[in-house]
Amino acid sequence: MSEILRRHVAAFNARDLAALLAGFTNDAVWITGTTVVRGRAELTDLFRAAMTQLLPTLTIDDLLVDGDRVAAQLTERLTHNGEARTFPIAGFYHLRDGRIASAKIYREGSAELV
Repeated sequence: MSEILRRHVAAFNARDLAALLAGFTNDAVWITGTTVVRGRAELTDLFRAAMTQLLPTLTIDDLLVDGDRVAAQLTERLTHNGEARTFPIAGFYHLRDGRIASAKIYREGSAELV
């Protein structure tokens, strides 16, 4: 199960939107801060914007797998308003049929970039 998250992070870092989306169920839910997206169309919009505007990369620091649940501590590096920033984040994932069915992401400090 940890391989599913490793593929997700690799696709994210490669900015391979098709590979990233292939790792989600059709009805996937993604929650970051106050942002909630549901389904492939909304996931596409969310990740396309992040990949082109924030230029993020993720590094997996720790993973804990329990059946179809994965908890991950990650480091996120991104550019916001021309400034390079680094954030510790935690992600809690529910997997189904070899894909991410839901995720809740917590960025240290605030999930909202203001």
